[in-house]
Amino acid sequence: MPVTLATWNINSVRLREGLVARLMQESMPDILCLQECKSPVDKIPVAAFQALGYTHMVARGQKGYNGVAILSKLPMVEAGSMDFAALGHARHVAGRLENGVTIHNFYVPAGGDIPDRDKNVKFGQKLDYLTEMRDFFHAERPSKSVLVGDLNIAPREDDVWSHKQLLKIVSHTPVEVEHLAAAQDAGNWVDVTRADIPAGQLYSWWSYRAKDWDAADKGRRLDHIWATPDLAAGAGGSHVLRAARGWEQPSDHAPVFASFDF
Repeated sequence: MPVTLATWNINSVRLREGLVARLMQESMPDILCLQECKSPVDKIPVAAFQALGYTHMVARGQKGYNGVAILSKLPMVEAGSMDFAALGHARHVAGRLENGVTIHNFYVPAGGDIPDRDKNVKFGQKLDYLTEMRDFFHAERPSKSVLVGDLNIAPREDDVWSHKQLLKIVSHTPVEVEHLAAAQDAGNWVDVTRADIPAGQLYSWWSYRAKDWDAADKGRRLDHIWATPDLAAGAGGSHVLRAARGWEQPSDHAPVFASFDF
């Protein structure tokens, strides 16, 4: 049976515990990777998720911001975490399944509003974070691995509602796209979503600022699922659960799914 994996920037796992439970009950992914949990690990509502069959968790947490967690129905052990760019943020955790598959869950820094590292420290931190991701995967070329998360970059022209209008907007600037591509190439990662859905506009994030996000549809594909070639060959079923963006008190991100023949 294929293993189904989902990634979702939940924007507070405690505030949106009910939405996480709804996804678990309705979509039933075997593995759910969350970002921006905004919670210490000991405050994540694990009991509610365990009751739904997600009996394994690896996580890194912080009070009020950042935070990543992998919730799994399948046995999983922790496989470490990295603090790229020495930010002291909970932005990465890895878990390993019994078959040796490693899952990396990332929350790349957003980068602030000004795409200039001389004027905006946060943008420089984002580029440094991506550079250290690149160097990490150069040094330890991954295999039997999946990388997911909110990477905070929409790399392709059809990953944004307007390529021309967003070229100078953080998340779609050429320098960010180049840095993300370098990290991807260093690990020989395959963009599973775009391997499955090679053409057409595709988004996973819509701003809270839009009065009617659905009608305006000014989205960006910030959330990604990558895999090493040995696993990407058996991947499929990719989709974005756009409907979740319209749930009550939603995250501004929608879950992204893929299935694997692990």
